[in-house]
This record gives sequence, C-alpha cells and structure tokens, in this order.
Amino acid sequence: MEDGIVTRVKPFRFGVQSRSVGPTRETWIETVRRVEALGYDTLMWPDHFVRGFEPVAAMAAAAMVTERLKVCGFVFDNDFRHPVVLAMSIGSIDILSGGRVELGIGAGWLKDEYDLSGIPFDPVGVRIARLQEAIPVLKSLLRGERTSFRGEFYQVDGLQIPPVPVQKPYPPLIIGGGSPRILRLAAREADIVGITTRALPDGSKDAADGTAKATARKIEWVREAAGDRFPQIELNTIVPTIEITDDRRAAAERLAAELPIGAEEALDSPTVLLGTVDEIAETLEERRERYGFSYVVILEPVMEAFAPVVERLAGR
Repeated sequence: MEDGIVTRVKPFRFGVQSRSVGPTRETWIETVRRVEALGYDTLMWPDHFVRGFEPVAAMAAAAMVTERLKVCGFVFDNDFRHPVVLAMSIGSIDILSGGRVELGIGAGWLKDEYDLSGIPFDPVGVRIARLQEAIPVLKSLLRGERTSFRGEFYQVDGLQIPPVPVQKPYPPLIIGGGSPRILRLAAREADIVGITTRALPDGSKDAADGTAKATARKIEWVREAAGDRFPQIELNTIVPTIEITDDRRAAAERLAAELPIGAEEALDSPTVLLGTVDEIAETLEERRERYGFSYVVILEPVMEAFAPVVERLAGR
C-alpha cells in the first residue's frame, strides 16, 4: 500500500443481503430467482432473531430453486451456532447446492437480541476469543478430518462428520468487523475479509465509523496482520445507503443531516453510494483501486435499482 492506495485488483462481484420473509412462499422464491436473473453473485441472510428468515433454512431453500447463485449466512453469529452444528449445516448445503456456499461468521454484536432471547452477551474479548476457537474446529470438520480439540469454550473428541463439502478445502470463509482484534483475526484466517462499521459496547453501531479515513485504517490493520497472504484475500464491503439520483450533492446533504458526518464525508464514505449509474460505477472502480474492495453487498430493497451497476461491473 502506498499513500493509502491498494495496488491489487480482483474482479467485481455483488451480493444481496435479504431480510424479507415473503410475504408468501411463492413471492419469496420469485425474489430469490430474480436476484439470480439480475446477475448478482450471492444471496445472503443475516443471523439475527429480529431480521428475516433463519439463514440455514433460507440458504438451503434458495439453493434448491436456483442454478448459479451462491448462498451465504452473512454473517452467522458464533454465539448462536456451535461449530460442530454449523459445520454439519454448511457441509450439507454445500453438497446439496453443488458447491455454492460461502460461510460468513462473526462474534456477534446486536445486544438487544441477546437480551430478548436470554443468551448472555459476554464482553467483546470473550466473544472474539470464542470465535477464535470455533474457526479451527469448523475448518477441520469441513475438510472431512477426524477432529479433536480442547479449548476454553469447545471440546471435540475425535468427531468426523459425514457431509464433506464439494468445495476444497472448505467453502470460502468470510469474517468481518470494524475493530482491530476482529479484523486481525479475519486477516489471519479468512478467505474474504469484510470491512464494516465498528460495534460499540452497548451493541449499537458507530455511525461515524464509516468514513474514508476510518476505512483506510481498517485496511491497514488487515494488511499488516495478513502479511504475505494479503494479495489472496478478497475484500468485502456492505453498502447500506444507496440512492440512484441525478443530484448526488443534494442527496449527500440530506444524508449528512441524519448522520454525524458532513456531506463531503458522506460522498467519500465506502458505506454510501450516491449518484447516477455512471457515477456509482465510477465510484466503485475508484474504491477498488483505493481500498481493494471488489466484493460489494447491497440490501434487497435496492437490488432492482442497482442492477444496471451490476450489469456493468460484475466480473470485470
């Protein structure tokens, strides 16, 4: 990296994060197939009790009604998923989908759903330590190995599970976050590293953490921790705020009134895309050069409006 510029380029691909639950089986299947028809690479589900379908069920169902589309939990909360159980689910879906699974996993952050469900919301250091133990268990089981592991949180004694994934050595692993410890873990262990805004101790997200300056700092944490493997890592970003408009300046000023950032910061933020299709495509190409972001995830409500950008950039 020189002067904040990432000198590595991977082809663009695009994902859609879904939070819808229908309203009927037929309309849900129609939406899944539409995501594939529009040229998106991956359909994803968050692992939250308060947002959409349960991801394992949704991934399996979506895989059965599509041909090319990858499916992903984006991301599974490690506190909700024992690694043995998650490995069984991922291995099974990878076989049933013909090798179209990506495995996203994180330490958990949304405190409200922990409180509502009665699941203990441990300090962040404990949650990340537990995730760090889960990763080698997952990798070993998904490689089809007879696995033994003894740690503080997990103990596995000679287990070998039957559903060995189609993808070798295992489905691509996504780990994301916005803080140094989780991003350094991702840099060491993941195939795909997701850069997000950091979670605060109270379980909220830091709305001011999506600036260009903050993002460059996070990329540097990943680069330093990854070392020689950095060029092989695919960098991922989720863009929750997208507006197709002929007046991006006015859109940025409206957004700045709602967030603790200025209009210029909004225009430059990797969590925001504003402008015409041409302007957004150009912005994504600039951000790929600057940060290395080639895997871009958008939210389901904007998938139709964003489709011309996908058509222009996917695979290039």
